[in-house]
Amino acid sequence: MPRIAGVNIPDNKRIAIAITYIYGIGRSLSEKIIKETKIDPNKKAKDLTPAEINGLREFIEKSYKIEGDLRRDVMVNIKRLKDIGTWRGSRHAKKLPVRGQRTKTNTRTVRGNVRKTMGSGRKPAAAPT
Repeated sequence: MPRIAGVNIPDNKRIAIAITYIYGIGRSLSEKIIKETKIDPNKKAKDLTPAEINGLREFIEKSYKIEGDLRRDVMVNIKRLKDIGTWRGSRHAKKLPVRGQRTKTNTRTVRGNVRKTMGSGRKPAAAPT
């Protein structure tokens, strides 16, 4: 199981899909990385040679911000928004949608699965004795 950027990538997946398991690398970026490193995108992760793995690891680590650094930057950006008192920061603090989505019917899991309709969550009627 190849290990890149502290993440074990799955063996039996194509390398183009396998490196998307790294936080900060999606499908389009993985295809760009594979094109730059000249690795066959259809090759499985377990079939990579150690030289290809090292080349891939070095290219990713020197070119892109991934995993811990990226998570830290995102957290710092959210903290900055909260500290300066922006609307987005307050929405982050309340754990509500930030980008204008409606909250009356959606975001139930974020709000604790609150159901305010009459029929949902009712206990069944007691059986007659």
